[in-house]
Amino acid sequence: MRELLDAAAGHAAAYLESLPERRVGAPRGVEDTKAALGAELPGGPVDPRRVLDELVAEADPGITAMGSPRYFGFVIGGAYPAAIAADWMASAWDQNSGLASPTPSVAAIEEITGAWLLDLLGLPAGASFALVTGCQMAHVTALAAARHRLLAGAGWDVEAAGLAGAPALRALVCAERHVTVDRALRLLGLGTACIEAVEADERGAMRADALEAALASADGPTLVVAQAGNVNTGAVDPLAEVCRLGHAAGAWVHVDGAFGLWANASPARRGLLGGCEQADSWATDGHKWLNVPYDCGIAVVADPSAHCAAMSVQASYLQQGAGLREPMDWTPEFSRRARSLPVYATLRSLGRTGVAELVDRLCECAERFAAELGRRPGVEVLAQGLNQVLVRPEGDVDAIVRAIQDEGTCWVSATTWRGTRCIRISVCNWRTTFEDVDRSVAAMTEQFERVPA
Repeated sequence: MRELLDAAAGHAAAYLESLPERRVGAPRGVEDTKAALGAELPGGPVDPRRVLDELVAEADPGITAMGSPRYFGFVIGGAYPAAIAADWMASAWDQNSGLASPTPSVAAIEEITGAWLLDLLGLPAGASFALVTGCQMAHVTALAAARHRLLAGAGWDVEAAGLAGAPALRALVCAERHVTVDRALRLLGLGTACIEAVEADERGAMRADALEAALASADGPTLVVAQAGNVNTGAVDPLAEVCRLGHAAGAWVHVDGAFGLWANASPARRGLLGGCEQADSWATDGHKWLNVPYDCGIAVVADPSAHCAAMSVQASYLQQGAGLREPMDWTPEFSRRARSLPVYATLRSLGRTGVAELVDRLCECAERFAAELGRRPGVEVLAQGLNQVLVRPEGDVDAIVRAIQDEGTCWVSATTWRGTRCIRISVCNWRTTFEDVDRSVAAMTEQFERVPA
């Protein structure tokens, strides 16, 4: 076992050490990788060391360097060193962290981690939390609590009676929302037909006056979903006003803060999220700005009773300890890996000032991207907010993006913003510096000039 794990550590270290200079895009595609690895299932055992070595050798050419300091394609963080080490221990310890009493240390670390997160993100100390797979399931978890509370207020027990015959629930969401909100509503049985899109301003943030009009147009159980960090522009909804209007109308206010909620960890930027703490629930990711390994989402609910009512279960065979916080009572999962370990290790390693520095530096890198690209002839900067940048070069944007990816210095992606194809740059990796920005700008500029209009 030790020889095998030492070999795995060697492969992993070699890969991680290559990231600063490694080509970012994967040179080998899906079909070639299938051809290399997709032989028939062996008829008998194969030496584990051979399996490992051949897996690494054949998979490596198809690995995109998402941990590179010049990967800007999606809002994807790298993996902070302390987080990787703790995540390896989570795999080695192999604790099922659904219940507290079978794994006391993991349960204790999860409680500590949750308290640290609430404090760092400026959320109510008495709120409940859950560590889930990502922001998708964080939405599902938080909105299940919202569904419980809103329908209970209308005299309906959704956990017992289901949704057939339940009062109609409507969801007021920004027209520029992330698609995970829609899917969460589908998974909760509410369906996308309950969505009423609220007009966004020129930066993609919800308009408070449009929300006020929508709230006045009908009554009944209402959910308002606000956004802290538009996925294209980084724009933040007017959260204080959204909370004020929503609560005046008796609505539950949920904040999608997949990456933008981390601005609250920076004294210099938390003013952008003013009023955020007044919401009823929040969703964010650990594997974005906090840079822990996949997968880690975080759901927070201001009303623990609604949260627990939506998620908790009881069974005679479960070893549920009196007075203990049972993780499975707050998440959709029974069996779950110890996601708290890499989060705890990262927070302890960085500390309050380290997380703030990370947030500030990546915002400053995004600002530098916007400034430097804006000086290039024929390039228009459409938006820049938090760690997001939108630029539109002259010519075929998709061809330019493919050329940038193929060249390999950096990796960006294309998007459509207000009917226009453009390049989206997300700066989310703990390794990224101004030098990486400048190298990437030079490589992108070369392709702007090479790809014909």
